[in-house]
Amino acid sequence: MKYYFLSFFLFIFLSGKSQEIFNEKAQVNRPKLMVGIVVDQMRYDYLVRFYDKYGDGGFKRLMGEGFDFRNHHFNYIPTYTAPGHASVFTGTTPKYHGIISNNWYDKELKKGVYCASDDSVQPVGTTSDAGKMSPRRMKTTTFADENRLFTQKKGKTIGISLKDRAAIMPAGHMANAAYWFNGETEGRFISSTYYIEELPKWVQDFNNSGKVDSYLKTWDTFYDIDTYTESGSDLNDFEGGFKGKETATFPYDLAALKEFNGNYDILKTTPYGNSIVADFAIAALKGEQLGKDDITDVFTVSFSSTDYIGHNFGVNSKEIEDVYIRLDRDLERFFNALDKEVGKGNYIVFLTADHAAVHVPAYLESNKIPAGYANTKDQKDRFGKFMETTYGSSDLVENVSNNQIFLNHEKL
Repeated sequence: MKYYFLSFFLFIFLSGKSQEIFNEKAQVNRPKLMVGIVVDQMRYDYLVRFYDKYGDGGFKRLMGEGFDFRNHHFNYIPTYTAPGHASVFTGTTPKYHGIISNNWYDKELKKGVYCASDDSVQPVGTTSDAGKMSPRRMKTTTFADENRLFTQKKGKTIGISLKDRAAIMPAGHMANAAYWFNGETEGRFISSTYYIEELPKWVQDFNNSGKVDSYLKTWDTFYDIDTYTESGSDLNDFEGGFKGKETATFPYDLAALKEFNGNYDILKTTPYGNSIVADFAIAALKGEQLGKDDITDVFTVSFSSTDYIGHNFGVNSKEIEDVYIRLDRDLERFFNALDKEVGKGNYIVFLTADHAAVHVPAYLESNKIPAGYANTKDQKDRFGKFMETTYGSSDLVENVSNNQIFLNHEKL
């Protein structure tokens, strides 16, 4: 009896509030622009570790004027770029949105697939297969999709990044466009016919502006390298570096090194890759007229150079410290552009990471911390031999990849 009484009381209470709730709803001030920023491979400790090197208009502005969520956890593995971006913007996990890795083995097709590849579309802005991409492998909507549905497609969605998957997954299925950087010999932003038939004029103008070429210069530290006390020695045994240079130490002459390191692709592994994305994001704000009316637009921006540098030099490197110091300035430029083009108080920004990174295992070992590397090259053969020894049958293991073992069900 108490249960029914409580239910009735809640119903009356909520009903009595309905007119008040309706009136509040009618007065909701929606943002003109929602900006979702992902910093690829960013660890939380970079905010505090390099805090004293940051200016007031980038990371510090976010922390000072916004909310700082410190206790978040990933409830899935692996935490790579594609599943990370998809999870952030769909609000669900790889089990449901379908982007389980950057690459994975498709049991139905019996072959490996790439998360964004799509042979049914054509490249736009290039003749390279780098443009044959779409979000079709993603099984759920992103919040950008939901905004497009809610606004009857009047609200725009634009996604940009150096990486195709980092531009495509956040923008979702209904995006007006997603743009990503094609390095190699082109050094330009491209798209696919999934979104558009040709690049808009503002993108063509950016590609022809010479902006990308201007970054083929010397990369040296933003401040005197002796002040970079929050990171390890510049010369050490734990960094990859660039082909054509004997040591992974500052400075780096990018113009001289580019021919040995994928031409324009070298820019991805420098802070200038982030600067290019910031430049392009500011151009997109103006070119797409984002946030210019009262219908909410969504703008997704992913900075990928932090990931390339992290993989190449490690999380304890001078290069990592420098890229975050410079990214802080790029964020400030971007926020200033948002203030000017959209107006303070008219937009919402969130910044997060798709995944983080650990210290280089060899570096940990050198400091007497238990660590090491797993040999994954012959995993399939080793598992196959184990199955044959245990069950007396060969070829039971069909594929080993993405930390998963696929068995041959026909053999079973």
